[in-house]
Amino acid sequence: MNFKKRCFVILVFATTLATGSASATCSKASLSGVWGVWAGATVAQFSADGKGNITNGSFTASQSGTIVTQTFTGTYSIATNCTGSLTLNITGGGTITASIVLDQMNKGLQIIFTTSGQTGAGLGVAEGTVTCGLTGKKATFATLLFGKISSTSTHVEYVFQAILDGHGHVSGSGTFDVGGTIHKGSITGSTYTENSNCTGTLHIVPPGLSALNFDFVVVNSGNELLAVETDTGTGVGGFIEQ
Repeated sequence: MNFKKRCFVILVFATTLATGSASATCSKASLSGVWGVWAGATVAQFSADGKGNITNGSFTASQSGTIVTQTFTGTYSIATNCTGSLTLNITGGGTITASIVLDQMNKGLQIIFTTSGQTGAGLGVAEGTVTCGLTGKKATFATLLFGKISSTSTHVEYVFQAILDGHGHVSGSGTFDVGGTIHKGSITGSTYTENSNCTGTLHIVPPGLSALNFDFVVVNSGNELLAVETDTGTGVGGFIEQ
């Protein structure tokens, strides 16, 4: 999924769902494998079996500044025109429903939650073929994270380069906007973890600011991470892309 399209989705807050190819024909088999989903201050990962069942689901979300991590299973349906729906059953109780549209030759999707009283929209990307973990392979990413500090309603935007050395260390530099106050420079004392299931954590220390902590999901064959901040009182998320 190209970066310009993603930025467009962000700017309009996904008020219009992107459609697939006019000639595309889809089915339940079109949604299969492991997927990552980003929706504002929520990041999720799940497996779809190509037959309408969702397993191994988990998500991290900021609910008005309170960070919640939960697991889920579920079901889904996909129509021949590549639109569909999800029903997610949260472990311990509760159900979330959503509408989706598949795109990018069924390697991506647009999503909007339809549960009464809940709002949120975003996108999903297939994990693809990738070996995750601290593999020793160095990678350089461009990062866009944005949202607000819930307790003060202060808007934040972070754009920086993150160089992951393959051994759990992060270097790079960028620009960090906190309520209109700009901090620029190198990130220091920064680390990350990455699990074999393609989830991980990121610990970033920006210039002149307190440390920022994120959960992420690896997608797009390792070329992209979907992230959400896990510091209490925040509602921040975004994209980390090669």
